[in-house]
Amino acid sequence: SQNYPNPFNPTTMIKYSIPAQSNVTLKIYDVLGSEVATLINNEVQSVGQYEVNFDASRLSSGIYFYTLNSGNFVQSKKMILLK
Repeated sequence: SQNYPNPFNPTTMIKYSIPAQSNVTLKIYDVLGSEVATLINNEVQSVGQYEVNFDASRLSSGIYFYTLNSGNFVQSKKMILLK
C-alpha cells in the first residue's frame, strides 16, 4: 500500500503484505532511477503484513520511488520528500 505520510519529512512508513513465503527486496530510487537505499535485501519473509520505516533525513527534497520485489511480484510507488 502507499507509504504514510506522503509527502513526508524526514520519515515515512511503508506497509506491504506477503501472500506466500518468498524472498523480499525493498529499494528506494530517486527520480533519475539511481538507487538511494536498500531497506530489505533478498530476505526470506513468511506470509503476513509488514511495516518498514524509511528515514530520508540525509536525502534532498524531491520525488522518490520505492520498489517491492517478492517472488514474481514487483510493485513501485511514488513518494514525496518535502523538507
